[in-house]
Amino acid sequence: MIRPPRPQDLAGLAEDLVDYGGSRGADEIEVSISDGREFQVDLRRGRIENLVEADSTSLGLRVIKDKRTAGAGSSDLSPDVLRALVRGAVRRAGLSEPDGCSGLAPCEGLKIDISSLDLHDPVVENLDAETKIGLARRTERIALADKRIVNSYGAGCATQAITTILANSRGFSGSFRQTFCSLSVGLQAGSGNALVEDFWFSARRRFRDLDPPETVARIAVERTLRQLHPRKIPTCSVPVIFEPMETSWLLGFLFSCVSGTAVYQKASFLSDRLGTRIGNARVTVIDDGLRPGGPGTRPFDADGLPCRRTVVVDKGILKSFLCNTYAARKLKLASTGNSDGSGVSPGNFYLKPGKRDPRDIAASLDRGLILTRTLGHGLNPVTGDISRGAFGLWVEKGEIVHPVAGITIAGNLEGLLRNLAAVGNDLDFLSPFSGPTVMVGEMTVGGAAP
Repeated sequence: MIRPPRPQDLAGLAEDLVDYGGSRGADEIEVSISDGREFQVDLRRGRIENLVEADSTSLGLRVIKDKRTAGAGSSDLSPDVLRALVRGAVRRAGLSEPDGCSGLAPCEGLKIDISSLDLHDPVVENLDAETKIGLARRTERIALADKRIVNSYGAGCATQAITTILANSRGFSGSFRQTFCSLSVGLQAGSGNALVEDFWFSARRRFRDLDPPETVARIAVERTLRQLHPRKIPTCSVPVIFEPMETSWLLGFLFSCVSGTAVYQKASFLSDRLGTRIGNARVTVIDDGLRPGGPGTRPFDADGLPCRRTVVVDKGILKSFLCNTYAARKLKLASTGNSDGSGVSPGNFYLKPGKRDPRDIAASLDRGLILTRTLGHGLNPVTGDISRGAFGLWVEKGEIVHPVAGITIAGNLEGLLRNLAAVGNDLDFLSPFSGPTVMVGEMTVGGAAP
């Protein structure tokens, strides 16, 4: 049975607690509530290994008194518990240190039509468990029908429906409901000590936009089989093509360097670089929290400020850091509407696509590497340095000649952005960090000793 949403009840509860906090001595108070239902099934070789279906409601509050801040949270929403929670937070605020940058954001109100953001799909909420299990089972069955696939790491289907409510003593009160659904499968091919593995997935807000099992399985099979019989290559400096999934982690690294939190903490090599060149003219990076249907889209952030479109890098020039209210005050900048309640998070953070077909980019490569997967950490935001284990496809004279394994890639983020030689047209918003195929003019690929 699908439980009907209760946004009106929960919004009223949040507003009542805001009033109560004021009556108990809080200078400012903010109440946030998350109310949702999640479903997750993971199966392997047709047998269910994990099945979760749960409703969850949680409340968080932030109290400021004399520039001192305290927070609290509870999943028990009974009035007595919540009022005790507020009283306790007001009392604890006196124990913390005063901070001149603390405090709620000024109320700007809601400036957009939430329905225009395409956040919610009732079909996702009403999918029954049998249908979702069937999707995962069918995806795995299609993939395993290819006899070159020797094992399954499992297939999964997940859905989420979440209502977010925020009210504060600056006069802000808002809510929105959103849905997510995903389908995935992980596979193995090869034999003996020559096994390879990979996966694929689809993740969307609307069920109608989710790729069908046939597509998810086909791509997972292709990605796995193309790694069979890898060779080692000598250490070299060559052009490297990043597939979209690899561009995405590169953008995630860039985000960590332009986050206002990292900047005011001097934990980013870009801390003093606002207004300067950090990439070439092919590099335009945007954070758009209002992109309809985007995975990171939302009407307002956790500070109650409207989300927005921010040009972070414009043709290579660093134009903006991304800030919540606190980081903005520390940096004497304006918030960009990127608060997630505990720090700074992206809206839809992406590299503006170019016009080139990714196949043409690969065909233009005389000798180099297509980067298909990386592993490990090796990202240092203080220096911008990158060093990660990697897998790829070796290209000669525009043709893929063999897969490559046992390599590392090394470089520096600014160096890569300054050396971006081509940008593809295949941008797809699969996650809050998204980018098309790109080619870096030269990068160190560590392999076997020459």
